Amino acid sequence: MEGNELIEDIKIKRINNKNKTNMFQVFKKSLFLLIIIVFASCNAYQKVAYMQEAGVYAEFSDSVQAPVPDPVIKIGDLLMITINTTTPEAALPFNLPLVPAGETARTYSGGSTYLSYGLSMQNYLVDVEGYISFPVIGKIKAVGMTKIALTNYIKESLYPQYITEEPIVLIRFANFKVSVIGEVLRPGSFVIDNEKISLLEALALAGDMTIYGRRNSLLLIREQNGHRETIRIDMRDKNLVNSPYFYLQQNDVIYVEPNDPRARASGIGAAESITISVVGTLISLTTLIINVLKK
Repeated sequence: MEGNELIEDIKIKRINNKNKTNMFQVFKKSLFLLIIIVFASCNAYQKVAYMQEAGVYAEFSDSVQAPVPDPVIKIGDLLMITINTTTPEAALPFNLPLVPAGETARTYSGGSTYLSYGLSMQNYLVDVEGYISFPVIGKIKAVGMTKIALTNYIKESLYPQYITEEPIVLIRFANFKVSVIGEVLRPGSFVIDNEKISLLEALALAGDMTIYGRRNSLLLIREQNGHRETIRIDMRDKNLVNSPYFYLQQNDVIYVEPNDPRARASGIGAAESITISVVGTLISLTTLIINVLKK
């Protein structure tokens, strides 16, 4: 009897040691998996976050702000130009007459659409040769000018030759808009009333990038001097605010490309989905049969 009890004790000790060994192996594997998850999370942050480490160690006095560019007039722009003087009759010949606006729909910053009625001002179209036709003065080569430059040119042309006092010249873009397409929540074109918008603000209007958008290779399409430029921008760069492309120009287009997983997923059609489902089912059945046979 004592021999049998000794044998049973030895068996129990072996089983306990084996269980401890198995538990230790499970603990090691769990710890290894946890380490992998932590590193994967850090790597995911580096792929997704904008302007990483920006401002963390920078002194306020050393901060540099990208200058806000004065929009340059381009072919196809619509300009709203008004001339004002203390005597309204003196400026009347240099302002286009008001016309019935009818029903006009516009999408403003924030994505809201409004209908307007009544009278509206006529706009000056910059033609394919870069000119606008201005009352009394005639044709003005506006393309390539900034608003400030065109304002000064019109002032010098009117005063004192046609008007006895220096007029107030106001110029606004009637079609200052930017477009955001691709992997964003709300793609579309947005009219910018204050003619100033940054890259981050444009993305905010479009609902920001989805998790599938490529942060390291955003594409900016811009028209300069009759030619289209394509610029790649890394949104993760902490010096993004100092980039000459941080502020957008009228008619800029931002394209957010899909990342690799999104692109691969888009290539999977109905037939591929059925094949994956069948393969998964077969693997599950095979595993079940093997477990039954082991018992």
